[in-house]
Amino acid sequence: MTAYASAEAATAIGLVTCELRAVNHRFLETGVRLPDDLRSLEPALRERIASRISRGKVDLIVRVRDSASIDRMAVNEAMVERLSMLALQLSAKFPGMRTDFAHLLEMPGVMKSAEVDTEHLHVQVLQCLDQALDAFVAAREREGASLAAAIRDRAERIKLHADEVRTAIPLIRIAQRDRLSARLTEMAHSADPGRIEQEMVIALQKLDIDEELDRLDSHLAELGRVLSMRDPVGRRLDFLMQEFNREANTLGSKSVDVRTTNAAVELKVLIDQIREQVQNIE
Repeated sequence: MTAYASAEAATAIGLVTCELRAVNHRFLETGVRLPDDLRSLEPALRERIASRISRGKVDLIVRVRDSASIDRMAVNEAMVERLSMLALQLSAKFPGMRTDFAHLLEMPGVMKSAEVDTEHLHVQVLQCLDQALDAFVAAREREGASLAAAIRDRAERIKLHADEVRTAIPLIRIAQRDRLSARLTEMAHSADPGRIEQEMVIALQKLDIDEELDRLDSHLAELGRVLSMRDPVGRRLDFLMQEFNREANTLGSKSVDVRTTNAAVELKVLIDQIREQVQNIE
């Protein structure tokens, strides 16, 4: 499922932004782009993403705006003390010597960065990712609700076609029995009795599509149940669509009437439409 979300957090190294993007994919594929200061955090970030997302090509981009760099600057007191002592020692030889404050700060070792608590920093970044994941999952749930509505609409149409076939079965059987009787009357004097019996068995088998219709009803009930689940259901729906397709194919192969043939075609079209939607569901 496609989605986008981002979150920001103030940390010891500056303002951190976690940006998540995703496109459809059968499995979970995660890409992570991090600044060098946070490279060691990559395994934990991947693990956190996998704990919330199970399907899709997901890209995480972490950016840092180092707005806290000035606050983290500190004077190296020991270095300044050594420079002061050196200035006093040389003042007798260079009585006119003056020290410029800006030049003093530019001397190597005078300014240093305050130590950063790496463990606390990692906690802050993971919390930022959690916020982005919350928004990301919410966006996917909204899209999922829309896809579920589209799937339910097609499921209702599948049920409508199946019910129409079930209603037409008695009439189809009567018409097929009349055609078969007429044919057997024509063949009575020339055909082998065993062949006639075989033709009757084949014809009756083709007329028996009650099991396929019953299984379609069962699959429709299961589809409704799965769509109501809170867990990831994409792979479960993939398998269920295979079962739907199997029943539609069998219904088509057993068809002896234009009504069942047309119904089988319509079922396959609707099932394919659902399968396309299922590819977008986690």
